[in-house]
Amino acid sequence: MMDKNSKIYVAGHRGMVGSAIVRKLQQEGFTRIVTRTSAELDLRNQQAVNDFFATEKPEYVFLAAAKVGGIMANNTYRADFLYENLILEANVIHAAYVYKVVKLLFLGSSCIYPKLAPQPLKEEHLLTGLLEPTNEPYAIAKIAGIKLCETYYDQYGCNFIAAMPTNLYGQGDNYHLQNSHVIPALIRKFHEAKVANAPFVEIWGSGKPLREFMYVDDLADGCVFLMNHFNERLFINIGTGEELTIAELANSVGKVVGYTGELRFDAGKPDGTPRKLMDSSRIRALGWQWHYSINKGLEKAYAHFLTEGQRS
Repeated sequence: MMDKNSKIYVAGHRGMVGSAIVRKLQQEGFTRIVTRTSAELDLRNQQAVNDFFATEKPEYVFLAAAKVGGIMANNTYRADFLYENLILEANVIHAAYVYKVVKLLFLGSSCIYPKLAPQPLKEEHLLTGLLEPTNEPYAIAKIAGIKLCETYYDQYGCNFIAAMPTNLYGQGDNYHLQNSHVIPALIRKFHEAKVANAPFVEIWGSGKPLREFMYVDDLADGCVFLMNHFNERLFINIGTGEELTIAELANSVGKVVGYTGELRFDAGKPDGTPRKLMDSSRIRALGWQWHYSINKGLEKAYAHFLTEGQRS
């Protein structure tokens, strides 16, 4: 287990996930947390990464850095999503091996699973079918990260583990309408419609796909838990086990925001994967449990949007 004086590097500490992990570590009393902005350390630069590890010598690494975005961003910047995620994760994982990091946690994404995989998604479903085309480059990069952890575990005995979170939202999210995920995009749309007194809000897709969502502070709690209690080669899912349709989600967001107009679904826009529910039975069997209901999480997320997110 991590000691309160352990030196811990959180890669991607300015992102939604990385910042949540830093908050959790600070709440738990960890005092030697190392961070670098992308301007201070370009993780795509192998020499810069090696120099950082040689100087700082972190004992534990949370690899939460990634180039991320929603359906539109993933489908538009396909080369960028594949190249940047591949190279940064390879640089960090290899440096963690070279400089003898005690343990590393790599964070992936539930989009690694085949588009039509059996539900709920079990870890053994990886690489059993075709991926969702709109986010295939990002998924391939994340699968490569999982395999890097597995192969360094196999060949060198490195305690490099990987966790696959379900869909996330919360403090530090990106609320840009074109480059954000579904919950922040809906929060912004409904808020702007409320302010403008717009008669309706248009929502991408049919509203029928089923999704699972987790508030980001729950993920951070799960990541710290895994760093202390999980040492297996096979990656592990982190989710709530609860799902709702996009239409149900949109109604919930509208209620939290206080928008009273009409919801219109544009079925001509892509839906993405029809259903995506994680099987998180393995982490629950270890004794971990999430805390934030969707309504409680949306209330917190909207409050953060009002104070921070409108600048996105």
